[in-house]
Amino acid sequence: MTWPVVHLSRPLDHDVAVVSRVAGDPRNLPLWAAGLGAGIRSEGDRWFTESPLGVVEVAFTGPVEQGVLDHDVTLPDGTVVHNPLRVVPNDRGSEVVFTLFRRDGTSEADYRADADAVRRDLDRLAALLDQTVLDQARPDERGPRDR
Repeated sequence: MTWPVVHLSRPLDHDVAVVSRVAGDPRNLPLWAAGLGAGIRSEGDRWFTESPLGVVEVAFTGPVEQGVLDHDVTLPDGTVVHNPLRVVPNDRGSEVVFTLFRRDGTSEADYRADADAVRRDLDRLAALLDQTVLDQARPDERGPRDR
């Protein structure tokens, strides 16, 4: 059996390496992935965050540096939810693609709401990337509108 699925994507004006470095850093997740809570902490090589369901563990399954940002979220009850997230080249930029499965028991309204939340997350990721790259640019490398 398979679940219904939708692939949600967004073009980004940054190459795969930059997107993977920023989006694949667990410390940045609260800055763009709203469903993973307002903060994240590490315990050894494991990452935990508060979510609407309680404390969850987040683990990238990689290889992140190649644009494979798939991540497993372990819920408080032990259920592991696999979230495929890929970054692929798109001319001089990239395309980020999230695969959203409609799991058993998910209503159509909840599925639509989940898809809308993912779209907002991808928009926040784009803004974070733009700001991160701007912050890292030396002042003499910024264009006139960025000064």
